[in-house]
Amino acid sequence: MKKYILPLICVLALASCNAEQRMIEEAARMGRLSVMMFGAKGDGVTDDTQAIQRAIDYLDARGGGKLYFPYTAAGYLIASPAREFDSEGRPVRAQLVLPAGDSNIQFEGEMPCKLLYTYQVRPLESVAQSYDPTHFGTMGMPNVCLHSTWDAPEVTDSLERPWSVLAAPEGDSCAGRFSRTIFSMKNMEIRVHMDTARMYPTTSAAFLKNVSRLIVEDCQFCLDEQVGDTELGKSLQPNPCHTVGLHASGDQNDDQILHNVAVQGFRYGFVLGEHVWADYLYVHNCEEAIVFHDATHLSTIGHIVAQHNRVILSTSRGYLFGNKPARVNVTVGFLNFEGGQTVPSPPEVSKLVYGVYDPDCRLRGSVVWHEPWGMGVFPVVGAESFRIYKYRDLK
Repeated sequence: MKKYILPLICVLALASCNAEQRMIEEAARMGRLSVMMFGAKGDGVTDDTQAIQRAIDYLDARGGGKLYFPYTAAGYLIASPAREFDSEGRPVRAQLVLPAGDSNIQFEGEMPCKLLYTYQVRPLESVAQSYDPTHFGTMGMPNVCLHSTWDAPEVTDSLERPWSVLAAPEGDSCAGRFSRTIFSMKNMEIRVHMDTARMYPTTSAAFLKNVSRLIVEDCQFCLDEQVGDTELGKSLQPNPCHTVGLHASGDQNDDQILHNVAVQGFRYGFVLGEHVWADYLYVHNCEEAIVFHDATHLSTIGHIVAQHNRVILSTSRGYLFGNKPARVNVTVGFLNFEGGQTVPSPPEVSKLVYGVYDPDCRLRGSVVWHEPWGMGVFPVVGAESFRIYKYRDLK
């Protein structure tokens, strides 16, 4: 009888494997393919990088689909170092890689993100105003979150590709060098690591320049720590690294749809081009909040909420991340901001200096701005062909 035991074990193992494969295929067909089916734990301790990458690669191989991320109180730890190149030798510099190809892939979290964390280092006396002083370690994990603990090498050349948590590799299609046709994200947060000794991040969140069509809804891209600590006397510092929260598609792209998206704590918040339609953008604590490199075809932003950014709306200088600087046709319906100049609390690096910074005068279009309290000014450099209105002056 013993000679039959090993074959029986093999048969049972094969049956189990086939059953698991059928379960995965059925979940993918129903749009409920979970990262946990590929071994992701979401316990905040296990490195889930490879499990999530296996799920991405599976979806790409089957021709696309939705990858579902259940909410966990500890989030999905992304701890593996980024890859310099993808499997075909294309530059990527990302911890999680969207493969080159035409498949339609969507990431979706369990529920829409709770947006925004503390954007100033509140003083000790703020307790009297019903605010707690700002401390490290108090952010919690209210969203479906991919949180990276990896510190990227410092990239101080604005022409270089940044290291990021998520990216598609560089391709050869159009000026944007697209490798991927379409990608979408919904109900997701990506956090990058900020060393609290250095007080600036070296990693970008989502570098999606090489995706031709992009749809992002109810998502947030931010730091894994508060922007400072009151009692330690620390706050966000000027960043020598060219980090970006969300870099949308490069030039000659298809449509870019951004709905209810927040960015916080990077050198550049959003880097945008043409064919952008955004209806609610939050951007906090960035040295440059929204940067346009090109918008030959019109881009439209309905509403922006900008709190404590050094520059709110700008045009790129030179070939930022390889993007050719060109004319920018953009209309901004309403821009609501807090500059932070009258607030005594840090960070100093993200207090308003310019509302619009366009020294090459490439902007065409208009913006209506509103500051509910503060200095009541909106400093502008250049922008000679860009119409700028104060909301209270509208008739």
